Amino acid sequence: MDSLNICLVSDFFYPNTGGVETHQYSLSQCLIRRGHKVVLITHAYGERTGIRYLSDGLKVYYVPCLVIYNQATLPTVVANFPIFRQIFIREEIQVVHGHGSLSPFCHEAIFHARTMGLKTCLTDHSLFGFADTGSILTNKLLKFTLSDIDHVICVSHTSKENTVLRAALNPLIVSTIPNAIVGRNLRPDPTAADPNCITIVVACRLVYRKGIDLLVATIPRICQRYPEVKFIIGGDGPRRIDLEQMRETHVLQDRVELLGAVKASDIRKVLVRGNIFLNTSLTEAFGIGMVEAACCGLLVVTTKVGGVPEVLPEYMINFAAPEEDDLVQGISRAIDTFKTRDQHPELNPMALHQTVKQMYSWMDVAIRTERVYRSISALESPPLIERLRRYYGCGLWAGKLFCILAAVDYLLYLFLEWWWPRSGIERAPTFDYTRYAEVRFIRWNRLAREFYQTYGPTYKDF
Repeated sequence: MDSLNICLVSDFFYPNTGGVETHQYSLSQCLIRRGHKVVLITHAYGERTGIRYLSDGLKVYYVPCLVIYNQATLPTVVANFPIFRQIFIREEIQVVHGHGSLSPFCHEAIFHARTMGLKTCLTDHSLFGFADTGSILTNKLLKFTLSDIDHVICVSHTSKENTVLRAALNPLIVSTIPNAIVGRNLRPDPTAADPNCITIVVACRLVYRKGIDLLVATIPRICQRYPEVKFIIGGDGPRRIDLEQMRETHVLQDRVELLGAVKASDIRKVLVRGNIFLNTSLTEAFGIGMVEAACCGLLVVTTKVGGVPEVLPEYMINFAAPEEDDLVQGISRAIDTFKTRDQHPELNPMALHQTVKQMYSWMDVAIRTERVYRSISALESPPLIERLRRYYGCGLWAGKLFCILAAVDYLLYLFLEWWWPRSGIERAPTFDYTRYAEVRFIRWNRLAREFYQTYGPTYKDF
């Protein structure tokens, strides 16, 4: 099959940590291994700006932009069009794949890609309501972007239903492709946990929607009820101050450990220190952290919200309502189960690891995503009048505004085509992953041969 030139776009990427970041990185690595060219566009993170190369030749454009809140950039509608056009033409992009409905960068890239006649799709990683002000504005923005898009991907069936309702989409252009994990990197390590206590691990962004208020209310009650329980909390965010105040108020400095931001490469080191994983999210489309914890052999306690019930078999999870009392009961059940774990062979850490590892694979996600790319590549790009018709149906006043924005964007595109024609933009060379893998394999064989010649007679485990 012919390879595709794919561009992933989002405000959220490494060095920031989270499910969206992990999804994009792992998906891109598998797509590269399948012979596609993949580049990624995100905003600059501190001094990390310009072009960077990650593993297996993944090229990342860190574009200098104004970040206003929670790593999201300032929405500019058309200001970033010149840089997006330069990258799309330079890299000869065919498919633009946005990630995250809360990413202005993602929405702008899809909007401009449609003006340029490129194929587009979006992966929605979140769930939102319909009543509060923030949800109403987000849903209207999502309706604007998805009114003119080729395909939408959701990470769970619950997320699909939510997205279809929020953006008034045709369900036939929405697919469900879950997140995944790298199972071989998440092996249990029973020696890492403290044998003298029961350790509960929390790893998430410390923001309101992750249920940090519930966590603050629950930890003192659990510590009072079970003197042998300790908490390890990994992650950072605006609600960290609440956890610090709770720890000071209840004098739990020796029982609640706050790690701060945790690198993606270090998440296993944190998880294997625990016996139980706690998720207190108020809304969750998938919950990749629970899958990683189960793969490391931890029992899982989680609020029963969104797409969480779809993620793991019921015997691995203790569900609780997003309420303080019910969450305390759920944690208590998990602690009692852990104490009698020897009576449940299916809850053995290695048994959990083997089961979860077979359930989720990033290569499977890449293959299913590739099918989406192939299907939309066969579609014809709509003319401008059809795009305006789609935007006009977005609302009495919003529809007219969206039509004006689309027309202005098209005029800007024509100006850029005249001012800096495509023929004057240098094409970037394609990274040959096949050759890279071959060279890396040859180099590894040479190092292995030298090691064996030096230590072979005495190094029995080689």
